Amino acid sequence: MAIKHIFFDLDHTLWDFEVNSEKAYAVCFKLHDIKLDFQDFMSKYRPINLNYWKLYREEKVTKKDLKYGRLKDTFEAMNYSLSDDLLCQIAEDYLVHLPKFNQLFEGTFEVLDYLVEKYTLHIITNGFQEIQSHKMKQSGLEKYFDQFITSESVGVNKPNPRVFQYALKMAKAEAHESMMIGDNFEADIEGAINVGMQAIHFNPTNNPLKKNTEIEKLLELFKYL
Repeated sequence: MAIKHIFFDLDHTLWDFEVNSEKAYAVCFKLHDIKLDFQDFMSKYRPINLNYWKLYREEKVTKKDLKYGRLKDTFEAMNYSLSDDLLCQIAEDYLVHLPKFNQLFEGTFEVLDYLVEKYTLHIITNGFQEIQSHKMKQSGLEKYFDQFITSESVGVNKPNPRVFQYALKMAKAEAHESMMIGDNFEADIEGAINVGMQAIHFNPTNNPLKKNTEIEKLLELFKYL
């Protein structure tokens, strides 16, 4: 059956989360006059943040836990003491500034301009509803997508099949005529395959998984679609 609907993840797939996140934290450091080596902070923050998102996907921490805990753990790892009030303020300031930076992965607009003429495009993201919506608008991505599905709107996170089933229902799409493209193998690829969708793993860092169709650059999608 030919593919009619393509579902993209947002962060780490189209929207370059690592670059934009670093820029947002640089603003927060300046705003609150934090005297730390910024690159050292970011190097410690990244794996802590990824782990919190994994726990969030598994419903082991709440949204509030994630926003606060990833910062608290990073500053503690650097032996830098901040009050809970200031930690909470930085967490909120970060989310305010994050959508202001909108670097996309190379080839994003070229690929979307091509695909939107041939398929109906949608987004499925585990990111926070209000933040992801701002990212879509301010990055210029919004116009390409028919349905914009966040895990918060469903009440569970990818790879829970309910997210994909809800997205298919909203898109009026059948699983066998749909494809998911995303960076997280567990959340995006296995989650989609488990409900009968096809999937392409966007793997720009070339992590040695090789369990599915993989691309390192978005422009490689031209080989498959």
